[in-house]
Amino acid sequence: QVQLVESGGGLVQAGGSLRLSCAASGRTFSRYTMGWFRQAPGKEREFVATINRSGASTAYGDSVEVRFTISRDNSKNTVYLQMNSLKPEDTAVYYCAAALTSADGVYRSYKSYAYWGQGTQVTVSS
Repeated sequence: QVQLVESGGGLVQAGGSLRLSCAASGRTFSRYTMGWFRQAPGKEREFVATINRSGASTAYGDSVEVRFTISRDNSKNTVYLQMNSLKPEDTAVYYCAAALTSADGVYRSYKSYAYWGQGTQVTVSS
């Protein structure tokens, strides 16, 4: 089992940047595919980005491709989400998630993730 704690959210103006961090407990962090999802009020949970166990493979949601970058540091049990060129429509609660699967890879569906953080609010003002 793994516990996840997000940090780095806040208020930023459109065009600005933020870096989210997600710290994981336990000694098996490198066995998990990690993902970021977000949910805005009144909207469904949306896939943002995912990274495989080693960090060699990544995938992004269409709305954040090019602007966001996911990375991980297995020595620090931490996954990051660098968000650039932020837009008001990026405003949401951002969740970190961990998937322990038999096959290494990247996973876009929230159904693949068994462990979730509490979320961190990102607000982008226009």
